[in-house]
Amino acid sequence: MSDDKVEIFGQDLCPYTSGAREDFRRRKIKFDYVNVLEDPAGLERMLKITNGRRNIPVIVEAGKITIGFGGS
Repeated sequence: MSDDKVEIFGQDLCPYTSGAREDFRRRKIKFDYVNVLEDPAGLERMLKITNGRRNIPVIVEAGKITIGFGGS
């Protein structure tokens, strides 16, 4: 994955994941969404990025990792 691409790891029923996805859509920032419940390889990538933390959402943007979403 290149540094200019945004990736959001989360779950469909998580309100914080939904909020993050909606925020990026509203700001017209393209992102790839990985549902960690349905994508075991995506879950493994997320766990490597977070050093084993399972909190969601995990947002990777321009090389910066954010765990959780509080709105903007």
